[in-house]
Amino acid sequence: MDLESLHGLPIINNYVEGTQAGVRDKASLSGLHFRDSKRKVDYVLAYHYRRRLAQHVPGAASPEPRCRSASVALVSNGDTGKGRAEPQQQQQDDGQRALQEWPGLPGLEVVELSPLDTLEEERRLQREEYEHNLLEAGLEIEKDPENKSQGLSFVRIHAPWQVLSREAELLKIKMPTKKMYEITEEKGILKTLNEIWCKLTEPLQPQVPQQEDTKMKTLSYPFSREKIYLYNIKDKDTFFDNATRSRIVREILKRTSTKARNSMGIGTLIANNVYDAAYPLHDGEYEGQNDDMNERKLLYQEWARYGAFYKFQPIDLIRKYFGEKIGLYFAWLGLYTEFLIPSSVVGIIVFLYGCITIESDIPSKEMCDQRNAFTMCPLCDKFCDYWNLSSACATARASHLFDNPATVFFSIFMALWATMFLEQWKRLQMRLSYFWDLTGLEEEEEHPRPEYETKLLQKKLKNKNITTESTDKEKLTWSDRMPGYAANFGLILFMIMLAFSAVFGVIVYRITTAAALSFSANETTRSNVRVTVTATAVIINLVVVLILDEIYGAVAKWLTEIEIPKTEKIFEERLILKAFLLKFVNSYASIFYVAFFKGRFVGRPGRYVYVFEGYRMEECAPGGCLMELCIQLSIIMLGKQLIQNNLFEIGIPKLKKLFRKLKDERTEVKEMDTNQSKDPQQWDLDYILEPFTGLTPEYMEMIIQFGFVTLFVASFPLAPVFALLNNVIEVRLDAKKFVTELRRPDTVREKDIGIWYNILSGIGKLSVIINAFVIAVTSDFIPRLMYQYAYSQNGTMHGFINHTLSYFNVSQLKAGTQPENSLFAQEVSFCRFKDYREPPWSPHQYEFSKQYWAVLSARLAFVILFQNLVMFLSVLVDWMIPDIPKDISEQIKKEKTVLVDFFLKEEHEKLKLLESFMARDKQKRRSGSKSRRSRAASFSQCHRSPKGSFTSFSSQHTVV
Repeated sequence: MDLESLHGLPIINNYVEGTQAGVRDKASLSGLHFRDSKRKVDYVLAYHYRRRLAQHVPGAASPEPRCRSASVALVSNGDTGKGRAEPQQQQQDDGQRALQEWPGLPGLEVVELSPLDTLEEERRLQREEYEHNLLEAGLEIEKDPENKSQGLSFVRIHAPWQVLSREAELLKIKMPTKKMYEITEEKGILKTLNEIWCKLTEPLQPQVPQQEDTKMKTLSYPFSREKIYLYNIKDKDTFFDNATRSRIVREILKRTSTKARNSMGIGTLIANNVYDAAYPLHDGEYEGQNDDMNERKLLYQEWARYGAFYKFQPIDLIRKYFGEKIGLYFAWLGLYTEFLIPSSVVGIIVFLYGCITIESDIPSKEMCDQRNAFTMCPLCDKFCDYWNLSSACATARASHLFDNPATVFFSIFMALWATMFLEQWKRLQMRLSYFWDLTGLEEEEEHPRPEYETKLLQKKLKNKNITTESTDKEKLTWSDRMPGYAANFGLILFMIMLAFSAVFGVIVYRITTAAALSFSANETTRSNVRVTVTATAVIINLVVVLILDEIYGAVAKWLTEIEIPKTEKIFEERLILKAFLLKFVNSYASIFYVAFFKGRFVGRPGRYVYVFEGYRMEECAPGGCLMELCIQLSIIMLGKQLIQNNLFEIGIPKLKKLFRKLKDERTEVKEMDTNQSKDPQQWDLDYILEPFTGLTPEYMEMIIQFGFVTLFVASFPLAPVFALLNNVIEVRLDAKKFVTELRRPDTVREKDIGIWYNILSGIGKLSVIINAFVIAVTSDFIPRLMYQYAYSQNGTMHGFINHTLSYFNVSQLKAGTQPENSLFAQEVSFCRFKDYREPPWSPHQYEFSKQYWAVLSARLAFVILFQNLVMFLSVLVDWMIPDIPKDISEQIKKEKTVLVDFFLKEEHEKLKLLESFMARDKQKRRSGSKSRRSRAASFSQCHRSPKGSFTSFSSQHTVV
């Protein structure tokens, strides 16, 4: 222990004079209390230390000495009750006595500090100053002895009642009062349906403690020490729950500063490696042989196990343990998963409709009919032969499963589904805000980020202006951030171009591979060129997407950091926008290409468009690009969910935990420590866990999945089904990660999900436009509709395939591009290709025909009609469903009225007590039992301290 720490700070040798190792009660062994087994550990600071090795240097000046004394623990005198001053004075006397006897202590040597020792000494001094300031703020701390040459040490922090009540009043934390009022229940058929639903879902409810009377709600009010008689305080130690206590301590840690390097708060100290970590403790082990039940174990048993996948989430318990921000995330995820159930059912019905009607689909029959000798033009130059359209029968039949009239209905349904989901979330969010006492929650002023403070300090040093007045006024200007903004613009543009380049690279791969396989002498290889190329290209594209996703996440974080946002909230919002933009482009770039660009710039026989010399642009399959779009979408969606969302989430935290554990075991010297228990304490177990880094990755993967479900759902109706199956696992996976793999996060009070709602709303509106273009441009829905009602002679689909194929005179093929060694027995004069063009015998040969312009006009008209219809229906649904449920709106008004009545009643009782006291005092004066002087003193004392008088009398109706 250092000499400086002996001065001004009380010392208690808990390990020698107090509770020695192994002499602890059951509460202390849980690792949640100080050594006295009474005071809770509300927060923990962890740091690595390295003791300086003494080296004798003859003739050198003696630097600051260090003590190699026995193991001692540094704590504040947190004894409550009587006799608090005596231990403090005794400890200060002990410290002064140690200072006086210091020259005679054995083992002192003159040392020479190395650069590493100098840095360690500087960090040690910062820790001592910071912990001293924490003590001055009223907190109580307990430290482990540094009795090894190097190792890991913990500082445990406890907040006494005085600090908790003071900070709760400053933070305006709502606490339950003594008043409870009845919640108005729904009446009529809604009440009956709710009761039936509760009975049916009773087996699905988690077995967690519930409020005894669900019809009553406790009235909450921001904590005030002056109105302490309002609150239902049965025990000061349990009035503030563990989450609230840790939140209060975190606020103190954030604002406590040190003079060294002008660091403000624990964030700066962790950034400067003074401390390694700061975290609240979990409530104990989540599994074990002991029968002690805690909230963490309860969450694990009823929520975080895969065996509990069929149960509803205990949202109130999640909110109580992890805070409102994380509680809102799991509430949103649960509602999203529930909404996927009806969309999955409708998607399965649409898919089954395609399966049932496949035999009656006339265009598929015509394409598969061997008697229709549609001789198609070669797919490549020179090495590809003419081919029969009937060879693409399987592709045409598979395309009908997703390209049928039911997909139009499903697209409209999903657009309305997205609107209803967002509206229902707003209602649920409002309901949770009411029951969680978040209504009227004000924006709290955040502390600046350490990076912002460091940059601001550098600016002040550069300007040589370090006065106290300028510290508060000076801030980073636009010019200070300009390099960061310029780097952001340039690098984001580069990253987007990188995603497009990856898509172009896959296109080149498909073109070259298709050409190479077409040269093969193997007949089987040539016949399966399209399937082979499509499958391998999609897998390559998936791998590229996964790799770029990880790169984009790191780049987005780095770009946000160089912008130097002032607060964590601004940092998080900017990080979300950048990460979403980059990952959106990365995930959907290849899908957009297949949906809207592939096959549009091919050209025609005799005048093809070439990428490189000899390589033609790829074109869609005979059945259209919708089938390939379906394959692309399904593989990328399923691959991201299986690999990135599940395997990465399970594997990476476990690997990081193992690496951290091995690193600590390797760096820590194996020395016998007889003063510490061999069993690891809760702070040791929690330190090994992965730090909580925020909800951005959790939201991001769900938002990208929401895009897969809504944006291109016309091409893949089964997307909601796979999303539902993934989310059933995802909920439990995230739950298990939060309960077992992560340190306990700091509780954050939020009344909404923030910028994520705006992103969801934007995706919902974009999905309407994209699905309109997918139906109109990518599918054959509009050409079939136009043919049936405008060109068919009998109003049926007979002759549709012949109508969509144009003629080409093979004699007009460019020299060197004709098929070599054609297998066709008869001489081919004309070949067919899919397009609306004039025939060779027309005066305007190979120009776009009238049918082409008619179909194009119909497609554009459908896009406009579809978009306006769905947007109108969405606005109608938005208008019909109020954002705030009617019962919640009434309850909020009722709560305000009840609060006013409760205040008036309490003030009236207070006034009556004061009047009765004054009446008794007046009666005493009349009786003449006391002298005029004593009566005047009594009366003046009463008026000087009405608050104290009232407190003494208030004990008859409030026990504090």
